[in-house]
Amino acid sequence: MSFYKYVREAWKNPEKNIREIYKQRIIQWNKEEVVVRVERPTRIDRARQLGYKAKKGYVIVRTRIKKGGRSKSRFKGGRKPKRMGVKKITPKKSLQWIVEERVARKYPNLEVLNSYWVGETGKDRYFEIILIDPHHPQIKNDSRINWICEKQSKRRVFRGLTSAGKRSRGLLNKGKGAEKLRPSLSAHKNRGK
Repeated sequence: MSFYKYVREAWKNPEKNIREIYKQRIIQWNKEEVVVRVERPTRIDRARQLGYKAKKGYVIVRTRIKKGGRSKSRFKGGRKPKRMGVKKITPKKSLQWIVEERVARKYPNLEVLNSYWVGETGKDRYFEIILIDPHHPQIKNDSRINWICEKQSKRRVFRGLTSAGKRSRGLLNKGKGAEKLRPSLSAHKNRGK
């Protein structure tokens, strides 16, 4: 087995396989700020799978987000029972996609390539986001990644073009039952009008 395969196997169940290190890291991450730039990826196998290269122009950021649904403020006037929802309101986007957008707003000069899970507690979930500097000469000269420098790749995370965004939009479904997802649910709904 290759080195990356051993790492992948360990990360399938980190609470069992790398328990002490995992526990210490979570405690340390909890004391840090919400968005932290890190020197190297925590899960090198997953980062490499998603397109990370250890060279200039690539940036890794770790961030956390609160788990669970959202709650609306309690209404003042009358409502139908059907419209009285206050708790158990879930966003349409996944937490991973929301995290990618938050990081993209914090680093407006960088583009989000992808992201992956690195841990969670009862309250929070932690992700690492791979960002790319589209203005860096090493990125511009690399034929495998310089597509991100083109204008149609600007702000791609806000248009749901990362893996987390495509998953939330239903675009990773294939075959029977997925005919009406493309280009979007709203586009399909308006087709007959």
